[in-house]
Amino acid sequence: MLKPLIFGLALALLALMAAGPAAAADREVAEYTIADATGDWGFPSPYAHYSRGPGYVRMSFIFDTLVWKDDRGYLPALAEEWEYIDAENAYLFHLREGVTWHDGEPFDASDVVFTVDYIKRHPYQWVDSAIIESAEASGDHAVKLRLADPYAPFMDLVASTLPILPRHIWEGVSDPAGYREDDALIGTGPFILADYNKAQGSYLYEAYDDYYVGAPKVGRIAFVKVSDQTAPAALRQGYVDAASVPPEAVSALEGAGLEIIEGAHDWNAKLMINHQKEPFSDPEFRRALALAIDRDGLVDIALRGQGVTGSPGMAPPDSDWYNPGVEAYERDPDLARDMISDLGRAGEKVEILVAERGTVGWPGSRVAELLERQLEDAGLVVTLRSLDGATLDSRVMAWDFDLALSGHGGLGADPDYLRRMTLEETLNSARYADNGRLADLLEDQRRETDEDRRADMISEAQELYAEDLPALTLYYPRWYWAHNGEVDLYFTRGGIAIGVPIPLNKMAFV
Repeated sequence: MLKPLIFGLALALLALMAAGPAAAADREVAEYTIADATGDWGFPSPYAHYSRGPGYVRMSFIFDTLVWKDDRGYLPALAEEWEYIDAENAYLFHLREGVTWHDGEPFDASDVVFTVDYIKRHPYQWVDSAIIESAEASGDHAVKLRLADPYAPFMDLVASTLPILPRHIWEGVSDPAGYREDDALIGTGPFILADYNKAQGSYLYEAYDDYYVGAPKVGRIAFVKVSDQTAPAALRQGYVDAASVPPEAVSALEGAGLEIIEGAHDWNAKLMINHQKEPFSDPEFRRALALAIDRDGLVDIALRGQGVTGSPGMAPPDSDWYNPGVEAYERDPDLARDMISDLGRAGEKVEILVAERGTVGWPGSRVAELLERQLEDAGLVVTLRSLDGATLDSRVMAWDFDLALSGHGGLGADPDYLRRMTLEETLNSARYADNGRLADLLEDQRRETDEDRRADMISEAQELYAEDLPALTLYYPRWYWAHNGEVDLYFTRGGIAIGVPIPLNKMAFV
């Protein structure tokens, strides 16, 4: 069964590698191929990539930020040094000299000022522009960013996340999401996009030899669409160099001489709940749902034990910010049935949306079937509807659903993700502001620079979130990546940018 799939992959790789000029012969690694089960994550410009982590990662190979992160912490990127000026509530960044855009134009402070002004006019999905009051250049190589209020997660959520745009290109662009010209992909990053095929879900990057850190050690990086089931065979046969792999494949791949890396529990499988409609708008009904669901069983059965039971407060147990005292909602189907009956909702028809993506750890059909059985045991009538991932996401954003199985990363990053995943009008957020105390805590914590006081606020916020349950974290899967060792892949400390838990940090290829 695998032979035709591998043969097809080989043909796709040959076609992709023929799309651009040959890589330099003196690279440490001439070509490096990464398997991805989903494939297309959008046109990799800052405004056109798909809003999940893999889309940002593909964009990040082309565009740089002021600061970056590796497995130990912050790294200088476009800024060599930075300092916080307490009296002005401002960050001063000293920029590198001699940096060029991919078209040869020089990078300077005016590009940073322009980028900040541009995202105020055209909101960028990953950075809240209201945080920055103003951007001021001091000569060509220094920029001061004044903040509207104290902002504890600034370094992670702005400095290490906001891609800097070339002013000479984007100052004439009025529709950034729709801008797909060649120069939309001119950045200062270590790679240039040589080919993108939306239908095949493939990307090909070429090294940018004038990169300010030095010419990348990898000449070409290719992303190709390969299912999780096929990835182990593709790795063993050398058709791909790195891939996310199912836990059950780990032992065999180690035996084949491949290196295995395991991530932290920074990604959660989540039951999205439409709290905008009855009966899901009633917190008591949502609590009954939580009591009906066997989250331990989901880990044992659907993940074969390769995960950790979800906390109703969202934060994972291995987080420094985790509150172990939140309501646990241990499964009690009898109590759940009584609560649903008392609310007059026995026999209520409920639809669960589930994605067809089939990615490791993602809550797919097996999880959906278990939930169907458990919720029916509690007195509900459940229908499952399988959709492609993009359609599911669009229905969730439009509030066109009852329950939906979804998930996202970022839980290893700054704890402001609790605010973003509760209050913001974004794809993975519960978009829930009904609890005034919870909303105030989540807004106030990001302005609290005393870490102990902030930790108390985050702890209380988890308790309130677990009490109201605008969404329910089901589990945190164990993620494994296998690779051939040609590139030293690693998981970024706190995740890439706002917390993307994927071990494809661009600096590993430089």
